[in-house]
Amino acid sequence: QVQLVESGGALVQAGGSLRLSCTASGRTVSSLTMGWFRQAPGKEREFVAAISRTAFGTYYADSVKGRFTSSKDNAKNTVYLQMSSLKPEDTALYYCAAGTIYSSDIRYAGSYRYWGQGTQVTVSS
Repeated sequence: QVQLVESGGALVQAGGSLRLSCTASGRTVSSLTMGWFRQAPGKEREFVAAISRTAFGTYYADSVKGRFTSSKDNAKNTVYLQMSSLKPEDTALYYCAAGTIYSSDIRYAGSYRYWGQGTQVTVSS
């Protein structure tokens, strides 16, 4: 069984930066595709970013491309989401997810088997 624990969420002003972390146990992040999703109140969960098993492939939603970067640290069994130039519309509960996924399915929440509990990011204007 894979467990995922997110951290790093906070209240930040627009234009600021945050780094979210997701630490896995039960399997190595190098054996999994790792994704980030977010859900704002009253909205559906949406894809934010993903990094492939080998970390050679990274994928981003158009809304965050150029502002967010996903990375892996295999030694710490942790993945990161570096967020910069944050906007109020980035406010959401951010989830880490993991699974064995084809690249064509990487943007779909249903493709991921394992989920964390989420960490709150609030961006004030």
